Amino acid sequence: MNLEQLAAVNRLIARHEPVATVTALEEGLLPGDRLTVLKPEEVSHQPYAGAILEAFRTGRSGIVEAEGRRFFINVHLPPVKLVITGAVHISQALADIARIAGLDCTIIDPRTAFATEERFAGTRVLAEWPEDALPRLGLNRYTAFVALTHDPKIDDPGLLAALRAGCFYIGALGSRKTHARRQERLLKSGFTSDDVARIHAPIGLDIGAVSPAEIAVSIAAEIIAAMRAKRRAE
Repeated sequence: MNLEQLAAVNRLIARHEPVATVTALEEGLLPGDRLTVLKPEEVSHQPYAGAILEAFRTGRSGIVEAEGRRFFINVHLPPVKLVITGAVHISQALADIARIAGLDCTIIDPRTAFATEERFAGTRVLAEWPEDALPRLGLNRYTAFVALTHDPKIDDPGLLAALRAGCFYIGALGSRKTHARRQERLLKSGFTSDDVARIHAPIGLDIGAVSPAEIAVSIAAEIIAAMRAKRRAE
């Protein structure tokens, strides 16, 4: 890797953008095949496209074979972010699980009595309205967004931002009746039925969860399932 390529990779990593380097391991190479720096949108016409898309999905580097040649793919993915609106009991348990699972968790809630460092030790807490806090967080396809307040004034701005950003997972707490009303509000904001259908509601895997901690486990499991099975390089 020359200095120009190294600088390009470091810039993308610093901006929390996915990037991979692909090194051909045999001689008799085509021009430019010794080492290539790729972003997800640049993959489609490469002979190793399927393998590198899988690397972007899983985050696993390794040697692959394509068209009779071997390549080493070294992939760098941004840390997966979990953004939660609502500093509630479920959030407390979910933040702990996220930390164990290696997710970069942020809690947003303008209610200063709930959004305190004492209640969320070791987790970033923003006692702000979502419309003020979210632009700084940079939601993207490597972000999971969870709405837990039941208050449209807090949850809806976050859901709107998550849908626009293409977050790989979007979930919202509430009954089917509550979610039906939520869907109506989002449709009036200009989203399509397909857009709104991306929201997991009722939230979490159906494991019969009752307590806040159990519900947090079900949400974390659903996020991990989406992260591993549905996250795709674009």
